[in-house]
Amino acid sequence: MLFLLSPAKLLRTAPAPDGVTWSPPRYLSEAVRLAAVLRGYAPQDLARLMKISDALSAVNAARWEEWTAEPDSPHSRPAVFLFDGNVYRGLEAATLPQRALAWAQEHLRILSGLYGYLRPLDAIQPHRLEMGTRIRLPWGGDLVAHWRGRIVEALRDELPGHSVPVVVNLASQEYFQAVDFHALDMTALGARVVECVFQEGKGGTFRVVGVHAKRARGLMARFAAMEEVTTPEGLQDFDSEGYRFDKKASTADRFVFRRTGR
Repeated sequence: MLFLLSPAKLLRTAPAPDGVTWSPPRYLSEAVRLAAVLRGYAPQDLARLMKISDALSAVNAARWEEWTAEPDSPHSRPAVFLFDGNVYRGLEAATLPQRALAWAQEHLRILSGLYGYLRPLDAIQPHRLEMGTRIRLPWGGDLVAHWRGRIVEALRDELPGHSVPVVVNLASQEYFQAVDFHALDMTALGARVVECVFQEGKGGTFRVVGVHAKRARGLMARFAAMEEVTTPEGLQDFDSEGYRFDKKASTADRFVFRRTGR
């Protein structure tokens, strides 16, 4: 199985744990092209493009100036140790045992506006480039259009190597839309997609609460890595922080996990 995660806007500054070996991003050459485009934006242009404050745009303009493809740069970090935010606080990669981290390297994939398709230990640079950024690239199209075919290519290469060819969606809609499953032709691969939904209960009704759902996606990724889950059904045992699988609310391809009292 392959698990898809979104990246994070918040980034960590702490170094990766000792002994972690980085890997090269699959589409580093494409990241170089995109970084060159973003380097051409003045801070005020970045502020308008990304709808961020002047202070944040200044930080990100400096990041683009310093960006490099060199993995031994002092700013480089394995992706799973650079990204912060609710998903990655749920995953808590720094406390994963080596065996679970190795499992994650084989099974977790992070969709990225800059790098496209990342493994957890791929060395990346600090940056901010959301997949939904309304940028027109010099060679045509936006980021979703740029990455769609490449993400399909990566999944087509990797899925046949998994004994259970299932894509587990733990990504946001903004990033999941960059996966063209029609072009991928899951039927021909004998594969399917399973979506995990996390809901909060109050007053007898259940709904998705963004901040909690993000953390739950990270918790699910951590659970899968720690337990080395081998089948979609194995995900149904997830019970972190009060969530329980709700069979009645679920379907074969949409697993609903609920909790109350939060």
